[in-house]
Amino acid sequence: MDAKTADARTHEFDVQDVEYLRHGDKPFLAKVFKPRGEGPFPALVDLHGGAWCLADRNTDKVRHEWLAGHGVVVVSLDWRTAREGAYPLALADINYAVRWVKLKAKELKTRPDLVGLSGQSSGGHLAMLAAMRPHDPRYTSIQLPAGSPALDGTVKAVVMSWPVINPLGRYRFAKRQGALPNPPAWPPGIVDKHHQFWGGEENMTEGNPMLILERGEKVVLPPAIWHQGRGDILHDYKDEDSSSALTEAPRFVENYRKAGGNIELCYFDTDRQPGHSPDLTKIGDTFERMLGFIGKHMGR
Repeated sequence: MDAKTADARTHEFDVQDVEYLRHGDKPFLAKVFKPRGEGPFPALVDLHGGAWCLADRNTDKVRHEWLAGHGVVVVSLDWRTAREGAYPLALADINYAVRWVKLKAKELKTRPDLVGLSGQSSGGHLAMLAAMRPHDPRYTSIQLPAGSPALDGTVKAVVMSWPVINPLGRYRFAKRQGALPNPPAWPPGIVDKHHQFWGGEENMTEGNPMLILERGEKVVLPPAIWHQGRGDILHDYKDEDSSSALTEAPRFVENYRKAGGNIELCYFDTDRQPGHSPDLTKIGDTFERMLGFIGKHMGR
């Protein structure tokens, strides 16, 4: 994506922080990017990355502004990270947020049937997990305000950017890398953040979209797209515990399709190094591909 393409927006938009949920005395905010115009527009509930521990609703501003500037409502969430609590509390916040967006659909210039999920890195994992299990009682535990219509956490589509689709595999990969004679610098931080959010391997196995499919669990499979940088070993490594010869991205795509789901895999060239966030202005035509996918599957 070059500067000319990024500036070629089709819509002006407004940005507002809104409290969508409260836990005790702590408000949880959503940053809403709302295109100007009549709508209804497709809407994405967006989840930040940061290994389930870092970052917030402001992190992926470049992507949020680009999508809003091309007619997509973006609702970027703060949710309970490992600092506030571990799995599955984050999924309860996310499921609630999807229902909240549906409840507020008219105000947000969308419709309940035009709501999807998106996320980057660990946020991509959470987006897919939430989409797969919209009726899980652990995830639906927070009720909408009294008198609200019956709404569920199902979504129209899922947009993922280099998701950590297999938390257990990534955890073990980091541990193996850290045990090398001359280990890279990044594994200890990754291992620690997995511990913080998941607690242990049992949860990493249970809340694991890759293994959910390989276990044959019955889940919901909305249309999905996975954007992945070539050579990104933190998200597209070869899992040594798997019998598959594939790296994580094509392995998940194969599993998703085998289970009956529709998913696209889009690679782009990148010079990203482990331990560093990608420059979202240097990821090829990823945003354009997102927009095309949204138009195809979310009625834009």
